[in-house]
Amino acid sequence: MSDPIETWTDRLRDTAPGLEENRARSFVHDLYAAAQNDLGEEEAEADFEREE
Repeated sequence: MSDPIETWTDRLRDTAPGLEENRARSFVHDLYAAAQNDLGEEEAEADFEREE
């Protein structure tokens, strides 16, 4: 499986060609980390509700 950060960085740069690669990668990394965190919180909440 390919690296999702690189895949989405490439897609972002296709949409905004003037965007520096490092800034695009940083943005995608931060967004990906936030999405993973949100998903983890949703899974933890669902597990808690199942245990009750």
